Amino acid sequence: MRIFEQLESKVRGYVRSFPVIFESSKGATMTDETGREYIDFFAGAGTLNYGHNNQAINDALMAYLQKDGVVHGLDMATTAKKEFLTKFSETILEPRNMEYKVQFTGPTGTNSVESAIKLARMIKGRSNIVAFTNAYHGLTMGSLAITGNTFYRDEAHISRSNVSFLPFDGYMDDQFDSLAYFRKLLEDGSSGLDLPSAVIVETIQAEGGINVASVEWLRGLAQLCYEFDILLIIDDIQVGNGRSGDFFSFEEAGIKPDMVTLSKSIGAGLPLALLLIRSDLDQWKPGEHTGTFRGNNLAFVASTEALAYWDTLELSNAVRHKSDILKAELEKIAEKYPSLHADVRGRGLIYGLEVKELGLSSQISERCFENGLIIELAGADDQVIKFLPPLIIDEEKLLKGIAIVDQSIGEILEERKERMSGEMSL
Repeated sequence: MRIFEQLESKVRGYVRSFPVIFESSKGATMTDETGREYIDFFAGAGTLNYGHNNQAINDALMAYLQKDGVVHGLDMATTAKKEFLTKFSETILEPRNMEYKVQFTGPTGTNSVESAIKLARMIKGRSNIVAFTNAYHGLTMGSLAITGNTFYRDEAHISRSNVSFLPFDGYMDDQFDSLAYFRKLLEDGSSGLDLPSAVIVETIQAEGGINVASVEWLRGLAQLCYEFDILLIIDDIQVGNGRSGDFFSFEEAGIKPDMVTLSKSIGAGLPLALLLIRSDLDQWKPGEHTGTFRGNNLAFVASTEALAYWDTLELSNAVRHKSDILKAELEKIAEKYPSLHADVRGRGLIYGLEVKELGLSSQISERCFENGLIIELAGADDQVIKFLPPLIIDEEKLLKGIAIVDQSIGEILEERKERMSGEMSL
């Protein structure tokens, strides 16, 4: 690992949590240079919904490269883009009666978010954006301003203006109606809340701690935005692309956002980000928002192949089935170790096991890695163990990974018990 310490910036993060050199990967497994295998419950932070080195996707990429397909073409028309747009429209948009224009932004999620808030401000002629507690939307300047975690929000490098944060669903106690509070602020000319151009929200806050908005809350939020002429932007970067069980995480609520940001698994492992825009809102002038890598032809090829998973309900049903398994097993773990005071929450194949004692979840994640499982953390204090396996993971491997979490918790608690017993005997 010395070469990384010598040459790579201190900003590197995940390599610190998983300090081995990975050499290969397949499906839901990664293998290091020594040949040791690890089950992957991280999936590239949600980028690898279809697994590592998916054979059908690899075959499509190899065939495209072997025929000298265009790799880089800015936003020019290419065969790869044509086939992606056709497939995306026929498989995703049309069956859901969605009429969106597709904007290809820069290659990562924060570029899509930046495009959305810029366009919203331009259309409405108002600069304020409403975001929510525990939100995470990216770390470029505009996206960072609507991201909640103080770890990222140093005064030296963030513009805090023109953003208002409101309580996410369930952030306060059960008696607190956050939408009624929002409505009151909008109706009261002395509230101090400037009428926003847009509201941006994650239906499931992934980095924020696996906080799931209810269907009723999402519908109420959509209605509120409609009443007050506010654009509704759904950030589906991490929890879209099938993670919730539906392709879009907001489908269950039956709402149709004005804009949707997509990235991560839309590129099937390759860099791709796009913004879905309600047709009448597509008010850009040609070249008004641009970038060298807006649209990635290899990602178009990969995504077109991956979208075949959505030709039927097979994957969606499989995600729901494995979701039931994951939830049940995590609830067993929470019951088995009452000293954790653990809370289980999630939807689809994104779940969190919140551990109340600060620092303990980090120990569990580290021990899981020692025992052959890659699993990350979420929440304001990294107090939530985050389960994010590839959607295509088989049931046996899913159960094996959960068993490693169970084993790791048991080992840590037993070691603690022995240590306390030893200290008392002294």
